[in-house]
Amino acid sequence: MSPEHGESPDNGESPGNGESQEDGQSPDNGGSAEDAAAWPGADGLFGPDSVTWRIMGEPVMWVAGFRSLFLQALNPRAMRATWQNTSFTDRREAWGRFVRTAEFVRVRTYGTAAEAERAGRRVRKIHATLTGTDADGSTIRLDEPELLLWVHCGEVASYVDIARRCGMPVSAADLDAFVSEQRRGAAMVGLDPAGLPASVADLDAYYERVTPGLYACAEAKEALRGSFNPPVPTQYMALKVMIPPFSTLAFATLPRWARKMYGTPGSPLTDFAATAALRALYQSTTHVPRQLLYLPAAAAMRLRGLGRGRSAPPAPANAA
Repeated sequence: MSPEHGESPDNGESPGNGESQEDGQSPDNGGSAEDAAAWPGADGLFGPDSVTWRIMGEPVMWVAGFRSLFLQALNPRAMRATWQNTSFTDRREAWGRFVRTAEFVRVRTYGTAAEAERAGRRVRKIHATLTGTDADGSTIRLDEPELLLWVHCGEVASYVDIARRCGMPVSAADLDAFVSEQRRGAAMVGLDPAGLPASVADLDAYYERVTPGLYACAEAKEALRGSFNPPVPTQYMALKVMIPPFSTLAFATLPRWARKMYGTPGSPLTDFAATAALRALYQSTTHVPRQLLYLPAAAAMRLRGLGRGRSAPPAPANAA
């Protein structure tokens, strides 16, 4: 449901590595001067030495992607605005949104600086035109900073939680660095990195502040039910077998307070079982060639871009 990832970065145009922003300005890097000077570089927003490339190259992070959607849906303003601008019941539109989200994350993570900036600019332009209506009749803008911040934190917190619980060899300092690095991606959609969580402790403090205003609205519950019977196109029907277990595991990894908001028990036993499943999944995929684990739709979109002569973002540093 993420408004941050609502549109495809690929519209058939060739970006060109020297392309600047349409308004002539590069994104505000924010953060420390050292961080600002480090990006975007030759390898895009992050690069092979980043914690982001280490974490995002692992297949288990697909669980984090699903988890973030369930978590993000608990902000009723964000969920209603997204629901009203996307037909979740339309097979082609719902699948297209999922593929565009995966493609945006790929380009933002592994694309060149020009590709990432181009994708972010396109999302900002689309968000500026979209509105929804809240339960009280007030207008919701999809580019409201608080909503973009909510989406950003839901995604980053999910990656952190899955990386920590699956047994990935990352330290507390690594996870803090990952949270800090992710501010660079947030700048692509219009947020000021200087005002974003820069550590895991900052993320925890953010959730302590916003949790009292969260709940599972009717649209969130409907989206959750739909995730267990996804509208997968015929050519990818094999995914109908794969996605429900991923959705189930992703839901089980949510914080207890989040699961309770959806009306399910927040049992510690669920936490234990989910962590054990994550560790097993991580170990089972660690040595599998990454090419074999690409989501077919995302791979097809990548090939389509190559067919138009666009430069392909580099593969993860640990890709086989």
